[in-house]
Amino acid sequence: MKLGIAVLTLAYVLSQFYRAFLAVLAPDLTAELGIGAADLSRASAIWFAVFAAMQLPVGWALDRLGPQRTASVLLGLCGGGGAALFAVATSGWQIDVAMGLIGAGCSPVLMASYYIFARIYPAAIFATLAAVLIGVGSLGNIAASLPLSWVADLLGWRGAMMALSVLTLVTALGCLVLVRDPEAVAGGGDGALLDLLRIPAMWAILPMMLVSYAPAAGLRGLWAGPYVADIYDPAMVGTVTLVMGLAMIAGSFAYGPLDRVFGTRKWVILAGNLCAMAGLALLWWAPAAGLWTSAALLALIGAAGASFPMVVAHGRAFVPPALVGRGVTLMNLFGIGGVALMQFASGPLFERAGRGIEGYQMLFGAFALTLAFGCVVYLFAPDKMD
Repeated sequence: MKLGIAVLTLAYVLSQFYRAFLAVLAPDLTAELGIGAADLSRASAIWFAVFAAMQLPVGWALDRLGPQRTASVLLGLCGGGGAALFAVATSGWQIDVAMGLIGAGCSPVLMASYYIFARIYPAAIFATLAAVLIGVGSLGNIAASLPLSWVADLLGWRGAMMALSVLTLVTALGCLVLVRDPEAVAGGGDGALLDLLRIPAMWAILPMMLVSYAPAAGLRGLWAGPYVADIYDPAMVGTVTLVMGLAMIAGSFAYGPLDRVFGTRKWVILAGNLCAMAGLALLWWAPAAGLWTSAALLALIGAAGASFPMVVAHGRAFVPPALVGRGVTLMNLFGIGGVALMQFASGPLFERAGRGIEGYQMLFGAFALTLAFGCVVYLFAPDKMD
């Protein structure tokens, strides 16, 4: 099982990479294919939208088929195939299709790990294990910054993407060979999505799940790159995205044990997201306050916005064992779906505000207000520890 978790962690590194790499390749894609920031926003949104839509069938497959087949088949066929299509793309629509395929391929890997954690480890340490996995997996975020810039300079962006396609296929094969399905739970797979929605606590937790990850993922995954290039210096894109990626890793590890340290999940989550909202509000108020000030605020948003595993743990505490697969994937649907919605909206918002500094100011404001909404609703969520 440890080898299976290790290869699923590598798969999650790739998943984190694929949701963030467009920020670095944006100048190359614009120069060669004529794809602008709004077009890349749509492509990024397609990745998140397909990823989110896949959570319902992935949840069913985890409960019925197990993580081994679910993760290996989707990652190999869709993830590896999508990366290969991206490498040979000659137009924007091919980039869109490739991003959709990659999103489908990445959709089961984190939830497969969470499914195994929920089945074979004590519930009290689920949040810590989930956060550690995201922290380690976020090395993909780091790889999608300066290291990707170096590889793209060496091989070209097409060569880099083809190499990633091969790595994705090899990782999928590793999942098939090394991942072991946990023992089935009596009644596993019984029940339906409506059973989860009948849990009152979900109605206060899911809105927070919808908005808490969107600012950090949306900014790091796409907008941080064009923002730094347009407002400050294109040569600093890799450095600033690296700083934000490191902050997201640090935040994931920091969140992990805090529920046991303070004896609460709700208030840890709420405090962290209020800090992220403050960072967004400051960038909204002063979007050109200086390169390093802006980089520090982006890092704050990344670190404080890393509450994803803690929110999943909070929701999972209310889910019966037989529905663990569908429970964690429902949470993931809202988390990734929120990023998709904001990415679809961010391109038109940016264009409507006139691009430039006003466009980025509009984006920061939109992220801040949506996060504030989620925090208000989340105040009504019951706290629960395992």
